Amino acid sequence: MELKIRIGLFQECVDLSFKIPEFDQPYNIEEYKKRCDGKHLALIAKIDNEPVGFKIGFDRLKDGSFYSWMGGVLPEFRQMGVAYSLANSQEKWATENGFNSIILKTRKKHDEMIAFSLNRGFTITEEIQMDPDEETRIWMEKLLSR
Repeated sequence: MELKIRIGLFQECVDLSFKIPEFDQPYNIEEYKKRCDGKHLALIAKIDNEPVGFKIGFDRLKDGSFYSWMGGVLPEFRQMGVAYSLANSQEKWATENGFNSIILKTRKKHDEMIAFSLNRGFTITEEIQMDPDEETRIWMEKLLSR
């Protein structure tokens, strides 16, 4: 098994997002283009030349933080270090491009994402209560070291 991370295209991210079961309503390419019109990074993970995961983010708040917007790994390729490698690549790029933190927003129902982020050094900075409770938004942040 050979895992490689490379810069990706929006369409590759969109195609993968439609195969991730946790995404109830994946965004179309127009939404990717609209959100990522400034400084952004799209990454694709491949195992043996097959796309198996993606991570995309952009300079949302223009405050020195990099917003990790979307990402996922195909279920059959989880627990193989794909998400970890994507996150490492994103954090390295963000640091090299002058960002001082990574921020993300997830939902309470995505407990695996919350646990993954906490294990990577993120802290919960805000909870926005929603109804039903599992839709509650969880904002998280990780400071980057230079």
